[in-house]
Amino acid sequence: MNETIIQINEVQIFQEKKLVLDNINLNIDEGTFTYFIGRTGSGKSSLIRALYASIPLKKGEIIICDNKITKIKKRNVHKLRRQLGIIFQDFKLLPDRNIYNNLFFVLKATGWKKSSKIKLRIKEVLELVGLVDVEKKYPQTLSGGEQQRVAIARAILNSPKVLLADEPTGNLDPITRWEIMELLIDINKKGTTVLMATHDFNIIQKYPSKTFKCENKKITEVILKS
Repeated sequence: MNETIIQINEVQIFQEKKLVLDNINLNIDEGTFTYFIGRTGSGKSSLIRALYASIPLKKGEIIICDNKITKIKKRNVHKLRRQLGIIFQDFKLLPDRNIYNNLFFVLKATGWKKSSKIKLRIKEVLELVGLVDVEKKYPQTLSGGEQQRVAIARAILNSPKVLLADEPTGNLDPITRWEIMELLIDINKKGTTVLMATHDFNIIQKYPSKTFKCENKKITEVILKS
């Protein structure tokens, strides 16, 4: 049996002053792939943000990778995020730096010092996401799918135990969407726990896994029909 890597205990989550999730209790096992679905404003993306301490908790506790979210001081949030991989819908790559320097920036910020090891790791992750010879290119010269692959490469630089993906296929065409999903599933098969917020039920039908629905301030498991 897998160990629990995320515990969500009696949590309330707000979007600004609006309560979107109330009294949430949920455990996520290590090595699993979990979807959170729901309409816009249902709280699925807010839950992802709460997991990496971007939204403060007013009630309850989240424990992720042995870190209690409410016990982390603001100046130490970056230490939590070094243990997580985070993927955004809009990529959030730095437009004034080429791909190599986008990834170099993250590694330096997370304590890597030797240039030779940094260079090797960047090469490794770009190969893992199916990109070669893009190190000198700038984000805006790449397709949306390529930018999202770079964003995934950035997210796995430090071999995180948990990968948090907030609508990672939302801005992509259908073919590219499937390619990104295959990549995320491959990462999960290698042992990384993946949590993904999505509104695209076609993805869940094509790649079924444990699914929770955010609705009416609650989270309930969805039993998928085979």
